[in-house]
Amino acid sequence: MRFAFKTAPQDTTWADMLAVWKEADDIEIFESGWLFDHFYPIVGDSAGPCLEGWTALTALAQATRRLRLGTLVTGIHYRHPAVLANTAATIDIISAGRLELGIGAGWNEEESGAYGIELGSRRERSDRFEEACQVLIGLLSQQTTDFDGRYYQLAGARCEPKGPQRPHPPICIGGSGERRTLRTTARYAQHWNFVGGAASEFARKRDVLYGHCRDVGRDPAEITLSSHVRLSADHDLAATVGQVTALAAEGLDLAIVYLLPPLTPPCSPRSPRRSLRFAEPAPPSRPARRSPGRGTVPARISSQFAPAEPRVAEPEVGPAQELANRRSSSHDNSR
Repeated sequence: MRFAFKTAPQDTTWADMLAVWKEADDIEIFESGWLFDHFYPIVGDSAGPCLEGWTALTALAQATRRLRLGTLVTGIHYRHPAVLANTAATIDIISAGRLELGIGAGWNEEESGAYGIELGSRRERSDRFEEACQVLIGLLSQQTTDFDGRYYQLAGARCEPKGPQRPHPPICIGGSGERRTLRTTARYAQHWNFVGGAASEFARKRDVLYGHCRDVGRDPAEITLSSHVRLSADHDLAATVGQVTALAAEGLDLAIVYLLPPLTPPCSPRSPRRSLRFAEPAPPSRPARRSPGRGTVPARISSQFAPAEPRVAEPEVGPAQELANRRSSSHDNSR
């Protein structure tokens, strides 16, 4: 099991969020950090303050040295995929090859309607998303791209300079639609994110994804499986560890601990520093076909998406955002 964290860039300050990321960058058990990509808050009052995701991610790429980083996830309708490809390539360069490209079909009707951004029906979203994946991969991996779809048309399109990861930054798709989203994941993604919930539901969606993998001739072991795991406002770590343990038993690779606002920094008067620890659950027995390359960070990138260094979590680490983490010796879309 591996661990990551996610900060909601709403109802907080840039200084507080930056403090969390800087401390987490020194904690080896966290392999990556994530933001959501929305213009309105998605938890609580939607009229509250919300930092723009890709701008914040660029700044965090400069403020950190080790963490992989991405948005979880970007609704593809917010930005033309050619624009997003250029943004992604630039951040991949700024971060020295640490970007994870998190994308989804989009869902937020409130902010889309307020800004006059067409969201479309569920079928239209899925059709557009399928095209966008092809456009992104083409622009990030080819010298020129031609594409003639219903939603996007490109003619001899370039995206230069490209980032250091080859053939392109790993694509993370967030969503659980069984007929379309999971099929698109099987075709194009290196990482699937489950929005969170019961381990039994995760297992069911995982099996649907694996069925699509069989249909398109894809090895399921090539796709990292992650899930949001919420840390409650009262920091009930036992409940969080229970969620992780249940998901791990169903084959989860990466637990993304979701830190909801307020994001008070360590040692602040509002948030006295404490040493809290996560215990990593024992790994479940898994089918042999899932074992190659599943235990390091990220194994699939080391062969397909360079550069990426394996992350080896240390037995004990210090606190961050009132979180300190422990790996036991036995053995972590917005959508």
